[in-house]
Amino acid sequence: MSLFTHRAFLTGAVTAIALSLGIQAITRAAHAETELLVVPHADPKILDPIWTTAYISRNHGYMIYDTLFSLDANGEIQPQMVDTVTRSEDGKTVTLTLREGLMWHDNTPVTAHDCVVSIQRWGGKDAMGQKLMSFVENLSADGDMNIVFEMSIPTGLVELALSKPSSNVPFMMPARVAETPGDEQITEYIGSGPYVFNEEEWQPGTRVVYEKFDGYVPRTEAPSGLAGGKVAKVDRVIWTPIRDIQQAVNSLNAGELDIIESVPADVIPLVEDAGAAYIKDPNPPGLQYTARYNVLHPPFDNAKVRQALLYAFNQEDFLEATVGNPDYYTVCKALFGCGLPFETDAHMEGLLESNFAKARELLEEGGYNGEEVLLMHSTNVPVLTNLAPVAKDLMEAIGMNVKMESMDWSTLVARRSKKDAPADGGWNMFITAWTMGDLINPLTAAFLNSSCESALFGWPCSEEIEKLRDDFARAGSHEEQMAAVVALQAAWREYPTHIHLGQWASPSALAKNVDGYLQGGVPVFWNISK
Repeated sequence: MSLFTHRAFLTGAVTAIALSLGIQAITRAAHAETELLVVPHADPKILDPIWTTAYISRNHGYMIYDTLFSLDANGEIQPQMVDTVTRSEDGKTVTLTLREGLMWHDNTPVTAHDCVVSIQRWGGKDAMGQKLMSFVENLSADGDMNIVFEMSIPTGLVELALSKPSSNVPFMMPARVAETPGDEQITEYIGSGPYVFNEEEWQPGTRVVYEKFDGYVPRTEAPSGLAGGKVAKVDRVIWTPIRDIQQAVNSLNAGELDIIESVPADVIPLVEDAGAAYIKDPNPPGLQYTARYNVLHPPFDNAKVRQALLYAFNQEDFLEATVGNPDYYTVCKALFGCGLPFETDAHMEGLLESNFAKARELLEEGGYNGEEVLLMHSTNVPVLTNLAPVAKDLMEAIGMNVKMESMDWSTLVARRSKKDAPADGGWNMFITAWTMGDLINPLTAAFLNSSCESALFGWPCSEEIEKLRDDFARAGSHEEQMAAVVALQAAWREYPTHIHLGQWASPSALAKNVDGYLQGGVPVFWNISK
């Protein structure tokens, strides 16, 4: 079925309670006209959106950085920092000319050199960036305004990769910042986007403050998705992380907040019945729950053991435990999403149906002998909290020895980058969620990247998968791309890199006087007025 076609909301009652996490210190009079108070889905502790794929870091990135290209509401690539694109006659040289008036937050001009260094750092970390750079023979700056790609083949990958809408987003940074090695976090947060990060007012766990950048010159086009004019219509955006969603909803209904980024389906009636706010989905294609293996350590260094979980797991259990309302989720075996251009169930027969007998058979073939599986469990992001316990139950049902360690999301994000053995602070498995914009094809899907040491945390290593991703990149038609997708799903079945656990929606709640919230797959806060 098509994703999220049914929108019948539950009914319920609401009881207002006082908010006690410091929001009362910000008077309603102070924020009514100039400030936007937002409850983000998590507390942003890591502020480098290239070092991590965490969505809260990505969202922070969209506040202060800009991109060379963006996707509009129709998924079409549009120039953002770029003014013009020119190609050589053979199609191998692509020159991007920056638009006039681009300034960093320290009031120095953006240069092509800054962008070259930013692309190189991003291209060393991101799955799609790595694939782009594999076709780049030389990347350089020609003066202050021209970025020059010299490619090994004629390809549209330059614009496609640089318009990547989600983690890791190719955000542009000053060269001095972007020169930070990709495996180290940046320590200076200077962008050229519509808002400036106010580091002095940052109180981790309590508030993050962004202020309108008066030096930002928006594009003249109307905003559409992540493209067009990024007009900051409020002076300040303040993020206030609140773990208790009931408390956040009651505060929204009382007029003490403006936006809650992510509202679980079972809480939607509390918003609707109070009548003080409304529900809007900024990401109609939805998200996908995903379990990630670490292939460096037993038992998931053995492909047969990983295959066992493809049979042991089923999507319904995870979706019911987290979303609960089928109006807001769909079972989807297609690796690249349902209702999207590369949807196919090819090679998915028999998988994700909790066939415990087949799973035990594969464990035996893989030589599993009761090794402990360290499963990381995120506890402070409501849409993730119930996932690990479901996985633990299903793994134990086929005889696996599971140790579930609970931690907050920021701790999990930091730990998942460690290659140490689980007993020494590493890990075997965790479960997260990706927006479908990150999974729409084999190049954007970061967990499919199987380039060994260069792959994302989990570090899968498969020459066959990488060859097929290259085939997709070189394909000249949708039919050729689809053939590569079908072959990739077969290769993934033999060498699983992750397990997809179903699609779901994460709507936002907005105060009645908030207008201009854009549908672009990512929560952004330009174009919003009160």
